[in-house]
Amino acid sequence: MTTLRSAGVLLHRRAPGLDVFIAHMGGPFWAGRLERSWSMPKGLIDPGEDPRDAAFREFEEEVGVPAPDVAYVDLGTVRASAKKLLHVFAGEAPGFEVAELRPGTFEMEWPPRSGRTEAFPEIDEARWVPVDEARELLVRGQVAAIDRLETAIATGDHGG
Repeated sequence: MTTLRSAGVLLHRRAPGLDVFIAHMGGPFWAGRLERSWSMPKGLIDPGEDPRDAAFREFEEEVGVPAPDVAYVDLGTVRASAKKLLHVFAGEAPGFEVAELRPGTFEMEWPPRSGRTEAFPEIDEARWVPVDEARELLVRGQVAAIDRLETAIATGDHGG
């Protein structure tokens, strides 16, 4: 089994508790779902691409704006799923807001077995949420990144 490598950006702020910036995944599979249907902005690392470069490229592709120019810390890799490893870069960005979400799109056959291809947004919502809420919303494999972020903050190594 081939392991896919992806990279993502996990923005955080203290307001006064710890919040993280996450996005609801787009497309018909995730429509109407709340729990375990959110993700940090992330995507696949191209062959030969630096994980950090991939994380920032994917953030901009998914959210429609560049990741903020703040200090980032490498939180390392978490197992996002049985087939995917996710390299996470965290940055403290208290003033980051998205005025208008302009996500990239992906295409898939829809409805299934119809022979028709339809385009869907990669994400359909993005917002700041408290870490306790993020633990319920994020797909299970990404919750470990929240643990790593909290450890980095507790040790003073959090990109802030």
